[in-house]
Amino acid sequence: MFGRFGGNIFGPELGGGLGGFKQTYRCYSVTMLDNREDVERGGKIIMPPSALDQLTRLHIQYPMLFKLTNNQQARHTHCGVLEFVADEGRIYIPYWMMRNLLLNEGDLVEVENVSLKVATFTKFQPQSVDFLDITNPKAVLENMLRSFACLTKGDVISIKYNEREYELCVLETKPDDAISIIECDMNVDFAPPVGYQEPKRPEKKHDEDVDMDHHALQNPLDMSEYLDKTFTAFSGSGNRLDGKKKGLDAAPEAKNSVPHKRGVPNYKHKKGTITFIRTRRNITDNNEEEEKDFEAFSGSGQMLRKKERK
Repeated sequence: MFGRFGGNIFGPELGGGLGGFKQTYRCYSVTMLDNREDVERGGKIIMPPSALDQLTRLHIQYPMLFKLTNNQQARHTHCGVLEFVADEGRIYIPYWMMRNLLLNEGDLVEVENVSLKVATFTKFQPQSVDFLDITNPKAVLENMLRSFACLTKGDVISIKYNEREYELCVLETKPDDAISIIECDMNVDFAPPVGYQEPKRPEKKHDEDVDMDHHALQNPLDMSEYLDKTFTAFSGSGNRLDGKKKGLDAAPEAKNSVPHKRGVPNYKHKKGTITFIRTRRNITDNNEEEEKDFEAFSGSGQMLRKKERK
C-alpha cells in the first residue's frame, strides 16, 4: 500500500523519475549563431530551454553528458552542454562534430543523456606535420581541452592555436571508448603525424673507417699508421680577382721536405674543461755548462766618443 505513494507513479515526465533523457532535434552548426567562437572551439553544444526543464526533473548524473547519434549513417559521438538558449526543436553543435557524424544542416540527430567513466589515458594523432611546429604541444592541448567535456575514440577534434587550426584524431582512450575529461588526471601521448617521415640515418662507414675510429678511441695517442703522411698544406690553386691565370699554381714542394704530420684530437677531453698542453724542452749538457760559466757584466764596453790620439 505504501508502495503506491512512495514509487514513481507519475512517470518521468511529471516528476523526477529514474528514466533517462532521449530526444530528437534538428541539428545546425554554431556558425549560424553570431559571435559564438567559444562553442566552435570546444566539445559542448547548445540545447533548447525545454531540454533543461526535462533534465532537472530527472535523476541524472552531473556534469551533464550526452551521446549524439546519426541513425542514418550509424555514427555517434559524445559531448557536454554549454547553454540552453537554442530555438525549440533545434540544437547547435561545432562544425567538426557535424563532420564526424556526417550531418548536414537541418538533419535529425538523437540526443541521449549518458554517464561516462573518468579518463585516465588518451592518445592523439595530428592530421598534419605542421603540429610539430608547436613548442610545447602537451601544454597547448591541455589548455584547449578545457573547452571539452568528453572524448570519443575515432573522433577528429579541432583546436585553434596562434590563429591556426589543428586537427587531432583520438586514436585511443582509457578506460573506455568514450570518457569524461572533467576534473581528471589524464595521461596524454602523441602518435606520429599523418605524412611524417623519419629522418634518414647516415650510411654505415667502411670497414677501414670503423677500424680507424675504434683504434682512435682505444689508443688516441697512437694514430700515426692511420694518418695521411702525404698531406701538404696549401697545395691547391688560387683565383685572382682580375681574372688572370698568372701565378695561380702552388709553389713546388721541396724534395727533401719533412712529411707533414697531422695532429691527433684529444678523445678524452671532457666537456666544459680547458686543457693546456705544454712541451717540455730537454736541457743538454752544453746549456748547463754555459749557464755555469755565465758572469754578469763580463763583456767589453764601447764608448760613444773616441779618445783623440796625441
